[in-house]
Amino acid sequence: MGELQAQTRLREFTIARKAQDVVDALWQDGPAIIGFGVYIWNVVQTCAVIALLKAQHPHIKIVLGGPEVSHELEGQHIVRLADHVITGWGDISFPKLCKALLLGPQPLMKVMAGEQPPLEQIQLPYALYSDDDLAHRVIYVEASRGCPFKCEFCLSSLDKTAWAFDQDRFLNALDTLVRRGARSFKFVDRTFNLKIEASVKVLQFFLDRLKTLGRLDAKNPNLFLHFEVIPDHLPDRLKEMIAQFPPGVLQFEIGIQSLNVQVQQRIARRQDNPKTLANLQWLRQHSHAHLHTDLIFGLPGEDWQSFANGFDVLYAQRPHEIQLGLLKRLRGTPIGRHSAEFGLVFDAAPPYALQQSHAVSAVQLQQFVRLARYWDLVANSGRFPGTLALWLACSAAPTPGTVGTDGATGVCAPSAFAAFLQFSEWLWQNTTQTSGLTPEALVDALFSFLTGPGRLDANTVRAILRADYVQSGARGAPQTLRPGQGLGLQAMGQSRPRSSQLAARQAQHLRAGTCVSV
Repeated sequence: MGELQAQTRLREFTIARKAQDVVDALWQDGPAIIGFGVYIWNVVQTCAVIALLKAQHPHIKIVLGGPEVSHELEGQHIVRLADHVITGWGDISFPKLCKALLLGPQPLMKVMAGEQPPLEQIQLPYALYSDDDLAHRVIYVEASRGCPFKCEFCLSSLDKTAWAFDQDRFLNALDTLVRRGARSFKFVDRTFNLKIEASVKVLQFFLDRLKTLGRLDAKNPNLFLHFEVIPDHLPDRLKEMIAQFPPGVLQFEIGIQSLNVQVQQRIARRQDNPKTLANLQWLRQHSHAHLHTDLIFGLPGEDWQSFANGFDVLYAQRPHEIQLGLLKRLRGTPIGRHSAEFGLVFDAAPPYALQQSHAVSAVQLQQFVRLARYWDLVANSGRFPGTLALWLACSAAPTPGTVGTDGATGVCAPSAFAAFLQFSEWLWQNTTQTSGLTPEALVDALFSFLTGPGRLDANTVRAILRADYVQSGARGAPQTLRPGQGLGLQAMGQSRPRSSQLAARQAQHLRAGTCVSV
């Protein structure tokens, strides 16, 4: 904020907080201007807050920024309520606008395109993290901005390229954060491993800090680092660095999205599938990195079976997590150009999720939504590694990169996706719930399903569920694990609150040894 920094306050609220409570808290500071960052996940709540602000304190100037108000502004209620909107980059433009509103001359335009300055002109904001932030929160940092790829479902496809911050300047800022006590970092770079030389320097920085802190051991890694990586770009030099990190430190978010070659080409996604699968296999076998992979359901022309094939191939590589996402039409993204040809119908309200397409019916879409939720609770949670290995183990791994007639990679037999879908549909029919399912309720549900429709031996299933339950650290009493008790489904209680730290699930997977090993 430059010369206005002393007059500026940062305020954060959760979307669960009542709009009037937020307005009252903001009003206590007596602001002349309030700027809101607007995203798909907070636009509805932010709009309610701004409506109250305008009704109760009309003299306050409201400025909007963020991806949700950077594209397709016409007709947006939140835009009509605001005094000014900055589209795109706001680092330089927001301070300039505030200065003009306070000191003049008054701006004539309501909507203004954000100025994209050279990165060296942007002051790094990390000194604004408080000591409490450093002690209790994952610290977001960026070594670069933008993305050179053109995947049509992603807002980053609108970028021309990726821009890197001066690395020495950035590493000096990281060093200050580490010295102040920061230990958990999430790099928001879309392509951390785009330039290997820069990636290696960052990893070497943290290896050096691990040694300095005396924490280079599996029992107390002390650092947690989250990176988004390109799956088919892992040269030997980077592998050598990755292999040096102990368990519990590295987490890689790896966007696979689809393994259907025709779908990849249709949405302008460049991805070498054989290299991607080989790199995943190497990471599981030769590194301690926690692998969080992503698939998107509903991409143009990808039907249920094609998605299932891709899931099975990915599952065979044994990533710790497979995040199952639903296609969304984010404002400004090119994915909408396929709507007519492929019958893509999106919800008009945020987060603009797909409702149906020519390839996926509305019924199938709701089946997927339930399956994704149950998969997150059972598999991604890391609570049931032995159970998954018993239940979904593949008799033969697919050949990486083999392509079927529909363009999808080869399918693992038997199908892990089909097996879990059967459980998903059974659980929905028996509970009609996708939330409020406690670990204890899931233990009972898994026992009932695996020994019923799954036709597995009850003693074997009970022993594995007991081992999984104990290693998860849970302390309840599932009906299934009580001697002499019935084996039916129990009433569903409220799940325990979990840590918001990105490292929480990685710790669970570490306790389990692995999520889905066979």
